[in-house]
Amino acid sequence: MTDRTAGLHDYLESLARNSSERWTVSACGVTGSRQNIPALLDKDAYARASNTVPVLLISGLSGQVDDVSLAWHALELFQAPDSGLAIHIGLSAIPNCNPDGRRDLSAGYPPTDNFFNDTDEPEKRYLWRWICFQGPSLVLELRSGESVRWQSNDAGGSLASVLASPVDSVENESLLAALGTGSPDGLGPIPGLRLTTPMDDLGDELRRLWKALSDQPDLGGASPARQALEARAARSYLEVARTLAKVYGYQLDPVNYTQGVGISGRLRLHQLSDSGESPAPGIVRLVEPYVSGSVAMFGERASGANLAGLIWGRELSEATDDRRYSDLIVDVANRYRPGVDGGAPPPCDPDFRTEDMFMAGAMLGRAFEITGEDRYLDLLVRFIIDGGIQQENGLFWHCRPAHFYWGRGNGFAAMGLTEPLTFLPENYPGRDAVVAMYRRLLDGLVKIQNPSGMLTEVLDIPGSYQELTATCMLGYSLARGLRRGWLGPSYQAPLDLAWRGVSQRIDGEGNVVDGCASTGVQASTDEYLDRPAVFGFDDRTGGMALWFAIEMQRHQG
Repeated sequence: MTDRTAGLHDYLESLARNSSERWTVSACGVTGSRQNIPALLDKDAYARASNTVPVLLISGLSGQVDDVSLAWHALELFQAPDSGLAIHIGLSAIPNCNPDGRRDLSAGYPPTDNFFNDTDEPEKRYLWRWICFQGPSLVLELRSGESVRWQSNDAGGSLASVLASPVDSVENESLLAALGTGSPDGLGPIPGLRLTTPMDDLGDELRRLWKALSDQPDLGGASPARQALEARAARSYLEVARTLAKVYGYQLDPVNYTQGVGISGRLRLHQLSDSGESPAPGIVRLVEPYVSGSVAMFGERASGANLAGLIWGRELSEATDDRRYSDLIVDVANRYRPGVDGGAPPPCDPDFRTEDMFMAGAMLGRAFEITGEDRYLDLLVRFIIDGGIQQENGLFWHCRPAHFYWGRGNGFAAMGLTEPLTFLPENYPGRDAVVAMYRRLLDGLVKIQNPSGMLTEVLDIPGSYQELTATCMLGYSLARGLRRGWLGPSYQAPLDLAWRGVSQRIDGEGNVVDGCASTGVQASTDEYLDRPAVFGFDDRTGGMALWFAIEMQRHQG
């Protein structure tokens, strides 16, 4: 048998071209050697829009070429013109889960840490998260062997019962065993079967399984994992916002945008739906030590991230009729001054980092709204236009020296264009240029948006992890643009997709899935790929998700 690990991506591309109504080619991870792990994705894999049974075919965990050849042949049989299987089965596939083949990845599940920066086995982390948040009705693993053997995980018993063959249990700590037990990734189990077989018996064994799923579609009903995902997606915008507002926006130490956005979100939520107790009195108590000067807010060398920690000032003034809080924003804006020698305006990084687009844009725009003084907008528009870090594809480098398409960096750019446009008068000099930059960026991001709705940690690296903060920022920018009329109706579909992906990654306690940890400018693509992902409480991601949920309610509520 020839080595079919080579050329696998091209083969999957050919399948997708021949069945574009059924399949697209994606990637579910990145290996230790920085190869992507190619995947063939059914069009309904993330949103069951048909009566087909969603099945995920996987193979190659051991690194053995014969396993990959088996999966290749299974795809050939499935897509044969006379098979008719696509009517009943929505098949996705990871034919080679272990492209590097440096070690056997068959055991050691579930992975519990080092997402996604494990130095030895990053593939396990990528596979685990990708499979859990797809939530298929069945994961079918193929292995090459000298005789036929079927095995099942704990959740796959009903499927195993129709195979008319003895079915053994999969071994503990295998991928299938971990998927079928408990609540993987806080969701629910996923049924799994493993078929070990010689090549010559593959067709007959698969036909029995496909026939059972076709004749008894109830066998392929939504997995508990998929049910949990759909329940999360079915929540209203306000329900998600209220969940987040119970958790985020209750601290201001340190004074930083990661805290300030959550505080702002709580105030916005009450403006939108004033049922319940106002958060303003509690927020006043929280911020009073800083406002009164009894606790130092920040020093003279405060960064833009620190200054944007006061982003709630105008909203708190409106809630309390106390102008001191609006004055904080004006005081912060007065710290910005024109750059020299072509550099960004201090305290921005002179290399024009995308973070500063959001932080300066938010504070200078609000200062204009409060005072009506054009000098704040003049400084802001000049800063945005002079950066020169947006590329022909619409995406932004992280900064002038860092030619990397970091996901959250582009989220900052999206917010750093959305916030100024919120305050720029219609005929303001330079506004048209800002609008053009905004649309080019959103077009570029929508073009590479994953079928799950998510953006990735590194936008031009297929398979890098699906990152929540950047997706919240994209969604917020799309929703604000549609609501304000900056965007046409064609942007509604990617907005809905972003919301679906985000809402499924927020649980009932406000925990979030895979928000990139705090990240400065890195020296290489590898360093961005290796940034840890937070699963649980994360004020940075939680605050942005709260803003996104509120903006969705404002747009569509």
